[in-house]
Amino acid sequence: MKQTAVVLPLFLASVLPLCAQALTPQSESTAEYAVKTYEAGMLDSLTRLVSYKTVSAEGLTPDSHPEFIGFKRELSQLSQKLGLDYSDHGYVILIGLGNSKKKLGVITHGDVQPANPQLWQSNPFVLDMTSKPGKLIGRGTEDDKGAIVTAMYAMKSIQDKGLILDRRIELMVYLAEETDWDPLRAFLKTYTPADINITIDAEYPVVTAEKGWSKINFVIPPQAIATSGDTRAQLISFSGGVFSSQVPQQAYAELSGVSDELQTALKTQGERQQGMQYRFESDGEALTIFADGKAAHSSAPEDGVNAVTHLAELLSIHHWPRSQAALTQSFIHEMVGLGIYAEQFGEIGYKDDFMGAMTLAPTVIKQTKDGTEVVMNLRRPTGKTPELLDKQTFVALNDWQDKHEISLTDIDTYWGTPMVMDDAPHQETLLSVFSHFTNVKDPQPVAIGGSTNSKLFPNALSFGPTMPGVEYTGHTENEFMTHEQFMLNLKMYTAAFIELAVEQ
Repeated sequence: MKQTAVVLPLFLASVLPLCAQALTPQSESTAEYAVKTYEAGMLDSLTRLVSYKTVSAEGLTPDSHPEFIGFKRELSQLSQKLGLDYSDHGYVILIGLGNSKKKLGVITHGDVQPANPQLWQSNPFVLDMTSKPGKLIGRGTEDDKGAIVTAMYAMKSIQDKGLILDRRIELMVYLAEETDWDPLRAFLKTYTPADINITIDAEYPVVTAEKGWSKINFVIPPQAIATSGDTRAQLISFSGGVFSSQVPQQAYAELSGVSDELQTALKTQGERQQGMQYRFESDGEALTIFADGKAAHSSAPEDGVNAVTHLAELLSIHHWPRSQAALTQSFIHEMVGLGIYAEQFGEIGYKDDFMGAMTLAPTVIKQTKDGTEVVMNLRRPTGKTPELLDKQTFVALNDWQDKHEISLTDIDTYWGTPMVMDDAPHQETLLSVFSHFTNVKDPQPVAIGGSTNSKLFPNALSFGPTMPGVEYTGHTENEFMTHEQFMLNLKMYTAAFIELAVEQ
């Protein structure tokens, strides 16, 4: 997933307990049956799916990566157990119920983001159901293995009840959603998708607009550092972040020649930053600062505390002699600061009334043989063209390069296309299902900052699995879904599938 920021006012305050919209009796009864019958089975299946470390690895495909091979085998066995058909197309798995030529497409993915075990309470690939009662903790629980399990047991419940399908229900599990959409685009050239689709990789009640996933990358080339006879404090290294779609929880800086007075000033400044924790370690010559913030999906930077930007802010209390690390810190401090809406990055910032403002987050700062690579993840709404954004970006970058008398290398930009889907025929049905099971009166569609596979399918609306106004944990450490939400999702998916695919 690639989530998520609610850009409309929250409507959960409008809950009216007795005003749920009515569904067909078979939808409600089958949804209740699903929870009563398959709660234990769902937990067991989620445990099994989470155990596979389905993280992309360079040079490997889903057909050569051992973890993906095992994951596919598990899906195949679960499909057979539940009486669902299964077909393996390499990067795409199709799991279905029914034979009608008409289809209801259900889009999800089985690959996950990396997880640093040191930042988790327990092994991220072992489902933890006990350390925090009521929470199902593990990589993929929210994004997207929990949704896969839910959809499969919803189909099983429909099958159990002998309901006659007017549409085949076809679950698509893509295996490179987090890293590479090209294999999916290639698959869609020869595969005919459903004419109505649900993506279960975002949030409720219904997502009809998604910002475009975008990036600005470049390299700060190596710089000569002052000679060993220079006694001034030096910034030797500056780095942080793990992957491009996560607001980084950790960042690091190595310094030399730091006086006791400067170290005290840095510690004092760090204590003033809300949401940040700093650890200072000295070996007598070098001082290393470990910055710890809060990870979040980069589509919702407001949910996190960016360790990279805060560490750059901390270090800005001192003027560091020119170095590769000092220039990196200066760029983050001067061009990004602690803002999340590109407020300091020239004129690229803007907003759309429905989709909200463009966001910008430095997500990876790492050392390479060519210098320091800076990766910034942006989510852009409608309102500006890629050509204008490119022009404004290069004006801002050129101004900064002129100021610091440096030439950045390997500058690369990409402006993803925002999606607006406001006329899908099943929108009102999904809103009705959500209203019925949550008692929310008159729910309205929302826009998110994420970028899901919905963009590649006709009439595709995102429907869960996360509640509106609830912080998304899919790309964070200690990712979880609550047990209560897991069961509520089963009810809503079962009912939605019946309302859209079963003969009425």
